This record gives sequence, structure tokens and C-alpha cells, in this order.
Amino acid sequence: MRKTITRCVVCLAALVVLAGCMGRVRHPNYYTLNLPAPPDPPPAENAHSTLAVREFRAPAYLRQGAIVYKTSPEQIGFYAYHRWAIDPRTFVTNSIIDHVRASGAFAHVRSYDGSRAADYLLSGHLEKLEEIDYQGGIKVQVAMSAEMTSFTTGAVVWSNGVSEIGDVSTHDVPAVVSEMDRTMQRAIEKLLTPLSADWASGKISSQKNQP
Repeated sequence: MRKTITRCVVCLAALVVLAGCMGRVRHPNYYTLNLPAPPDPPPAENAHSTLAVREFRAPAYLRQGAIVYKTSPEQIGFYAYHRWAIDPRTFVTNSIIDHVRASGAFAHVRSYDGSRAADYLLSGHLEKLEEIDYQGGIKVQVAMSAEMTSFTTGAVVWSNGVSEIGDVSTHDVPAVVSEMDRTMQRAIEKLLTPLSADWASGKISSQKNQP
């Protein structure tokens, strides 16, 4: 009888502990980069060409949703409870469209829908968006590249690539995301500034797409 009571007490205690553990369910935290849209001035008087921007590509590990950290150049880790609210390719592509549109270099800038109803196509690759834990202190790295092709000739008329690193003051995920935000803005500006400069200087020939 005493053994039976003891077993019952042990089982009840185990159930209480299990219920307590189940009650402490941890839910993911979701983040997005706050990339402010630049001012949207009217296009310059001599802007006649149009541009379509294809959604940027990214490695598979950046598309899984979890925020990425690296403890060595070869080892990739994922925060189980800290995730992106939207696909990083989406907010990068949207920010690229906003920045190119604000430059005033093109008469019209839009998302690429698969049609050839534009003069040029801008394609890009988000190569890195990660926390770095192996170079002394906590850092973040953003790397991306882009190229512009002519729909008329199929030729690449412009290309550029950048890699930016930012220092994180405190090792917590909100601070990491805030630094990713600042580093991403610098990377986008450095990526696209040569495009506006080359277009204004005539290094990229303006041409209308022929039907």
C-alpha cells in the first residue's frame, strides 16, 4: 500500500513539473529592417528610360527565416527564437526600388513582373546578412551585388558589389538587428551611388526599348 501511495505521489509530482514546463512555452520574436524611403523627387527632364527591378536573390540559409550568426567563417548558426518577419529579399528589393526611383535617373522604376515593358532590368544578389562572432567583438556583415542589363541588346551595362561591416555595442539580438539596419543602409547607398553617377556622366547610354 505504501509503495502504491509513493508511486502515486511521484507520478503527481512529475505531472506538476511537466505541466509547469508546458506552461512556459517560448514564442519567437520577429524583426524587420527599418530602411527609410528616400525622398521621391520628380525625374530629371532628360530622364526617358525605364527600369524594372527583379527580386534580389539570396542563399538558401538566408531565406529560412531565422536570423543568422557565424562563429567561424565555416560555421553558420541560427537563432531559434529570433526570426525575420518578412523575407530579407523583399525588404532589400523594395529599398533598392525606392533609392533608384529617388535618384531621378529614370522616368519610371517598378518591380519586374516578367514582361519586357522596360528599357533596363536591374538584378541583384543579397550575399550576406549575418552576425559575426569570430573577429573580435560582435559585428554584422552585409554584402550584395547588382547588375543592370539592356532589354534591347541583352548586354550588361553596369554592375557593382559592396560589403559592409558594422560593430555591435551590446550582444543582444535587438542591438544586432539595429546595426544590421544601419549597415544595410550604408551598403545600399554605396551599391547604387555609382549607378546614378555613371548614368549622369553618360557612361551608361540611355536608350528606349524597341517593341
